[in-house]
Amino acid sequence: MSGFTLKGLRKAVGPGIIMAAAAIGVSHLVQSTRAGAEFGFALVWAVLLANLFKYPFLEYGPRYALATGRDMIRGYASLHPAALWIFIIFTVSTMFAIQAAVTLVSGSLAGSLTGIDLPVLWWSGIILLICIFLLIRDRYSVLDRAIKIIMVIFAISTMIAMIAAFAVTDYQPDPGFVGPELWTVGGVAFLIALMGWMPIPIDAAAWHSIWSVERVKQTGYKPKLNEALFDFNLGYIGASVIALAFLTLGAMVMYGTGESFASSAAAFSGQLVSLYTLTLGEWARALILICAFTTMFSTTLTVTDTYPRVCTRIVSVLKGEDGYSSSLYRKLLVGIAAGSFLFLLFLGEQFRFLIDLATTLSFLTAPVLAFMNHKLIHSPEVNEEFRPKPWLWWLSISGIIFLSLFAILYLYWMIRF
Repeated sequence: MSGFTLKGLRKAVGPGIIMAAAAIGVSHLVQSTRAGAEFGFALVWAVLLANLFKYPFLEYGPRYALATGRDMIRGYASLHPAALWIFIIFTVSTMFAIQAAVTLVSGSLAGSLTGIDLPVLWWSGIILLICIFLLIRDRYSVLDRAIKIIMVIFAISTMIAMIAAFAVTDYQPDPGFVGPELWTVGGVAFLIALMGWMPIPIDAAAWHSIWSVERVKQTGYKPKLNEALFDFNLGYIGASVIALAFLTLGAMVMYGTGESFASSAAAFSGQLVSLYTLTLGEWARALILICAFTTMFSTTLTVTDTYPRVCTRIVSVLKGEDGYSSSLYRKLLVGIAAGSFLFLLFLGEQFRFLIDLATTLSFLTAPVLAFMNHKLIHSPEVNEEFRPKPWLWWLSISGIIFLSLFAILYLYWMIRF
């Protein structure tokens, strides 16, 4: 690669890992594992296609930030006022459900890890308070350093567990077992929920552009395009591989046994840890609980930081300002976390409903955001050298078609049946 240096790469790596941390949460620990447990390997194609066709729209985040020195939120405003308001509406309509979902999983794992018998809602509140405490000083560097270590530990333990699953199980369903049909109302609903956050919502392109701008401020180094894309690909491909690893664990350990994942968060966390202990041995329970919790905590920490940061940028853009208000960030940090906790209070222990609601909303908004990102990266403000190659352009067009067709399929299926 022209101009690619290890020194430059070391300074560029960061935003892609944070994206992976945000991705490897509910979509992986919950949805991918459920896909394997309920459908075996039948949904591998869905995981692969979702990762493939979302790739360009998420990659445009760091590409646009590097090309313009700005985040995509300001880009949406320059593209068309309607584009900015679409992003605002989609963000506000989904952020409480998304943050509530990841916090609920973190809270359930915290209870299992500590052995302290508190309601999951209490644990969720404690997790949110800890995140607020860590982020209240508005330091991107805290997020950047913590997540790099957590992600390496969990990625290694997950891959070991997957390899061990092949050694100790033979993927033989119980005699007489008949798997569920995919092309039913329930099957299609789960398919869309699986792909909704696989590997992460398309909103994350705007998040990534903000992290990229912050990384440049932190290091004082503006990476070259191939360095920034290496960082993105490292996080994106890594998240995709781990999604397949979780699907494999669910399929190898639970498929065909007649068991299904529980609808409550607390029971689900116990089943999740059992996937590891059945393959690695009981000795690994404490290690896996620590890794699973730290990974979900990193996701919760990332999301808790991201929405206030995004909303702060939205307010700045609406006011026509270039600055960034730390005081507004801190107010929104507390306010959005409180709103997410209220969301949990109203839904109580409806764990699977909350997860499927959040992921489905993300998928249904994906075609519109994908089109906006495609238009933005091809706008006049992006120099030719930063624009996508022809193969990426075609993948982008194919992705818009793919996401649109499945969104229409879902709506048609729900209305008809």
